[in-house]
Amino acid sequence: MDNSTPPALDPQLAGFVQLCAVVARLRAPDGCPWDREQTNESLVPKLLEEAYEVAEAIRERDDTNLREELGDVMLLIAMHAQIASERGGFSMEEVLRDITTKLIRRHPHVFGGSEAHDAGAVVKLWDSVKRAEKKDEDSHYLTGVAKALPALMRAQKIQKKAAHVNFDWDDIADVVAKVDEELAETKEALDDRLASRIAEELGDLLFAVVNLARRQKLEAETLLQSATDKFVRRFHALEDELKDHGRKLGEVELAELDAIWNAQKIAARL
Repeated sequence: MDNSTPPALDPQLAGFVQLCAVVARLRAPDGCPWDREQTNESLVPKLLEEAYEVAEAIRERDDTNLREELGDVMLLIAMHAQIASERGGFSMEEVLRDITTKLIRRHPHVFGGSEAHDAGAVVKLWDSVKRAEKKDEDSHYLTGVAKALPALMRAQKIQKKAAHVNFDWDDIADVVAKVDEELAETKEALDDRLASRIAEELGDLLFAVVNLARRQKLEAETLLQSATDKFVRRFHALEDELKDHGRKLGEVELAELDAIWNAQKIAARL
């Protein structure tokens, strides 16, 4: 056996190396004009779009699409790292080293001597390790939650972090009471017809509802997506029923639309 021959790469590792090589070739002076003109900033919208498409594939339980969308996200990660490397910022090797080191450091119950026997204990341990990492930084506890997150997701992450340091109600009845309180204040604001107060109270109401979802171990972002999808399906059915009778949206009054809508809701429950 020739000991000078390097061992073959693991197929997954080889595939990742090949992806990075292809991206570097696309960014080369004689590569693709479109790829060459991209920057980290110009690719932000595409990265966000692809992340949402991954989420959609997961919700639809579409493995074929999920595989494709994950590939698109990995492509953009490779692009961002390649662009950063070209401007002397950092390399893909540094990205991989940093995330691997962080995973090991933040899982002392797996790679160290700490213990965590359930998911809740793991979350608290993870949070304590993160706080220890940032002990020398002059920043507030909640500043680590990105402002760029979708509003519902950010609200829920903020609430989770606050709960990790015991800023949370013990009883679910208190959470429901807070929703009722915010709804009552929203109604008062509507009666007063003060636009600024209406906006503030609606925001507080949404925040309270997100908290209720969190306490039920549900993701508010997913719940709203599902509710919106249900509305779209029912609206499509309403539109189809009108078409079956030679009628169109915009030509039918609300009372009739409501009657069709309610009849479809009842039929869906049977």
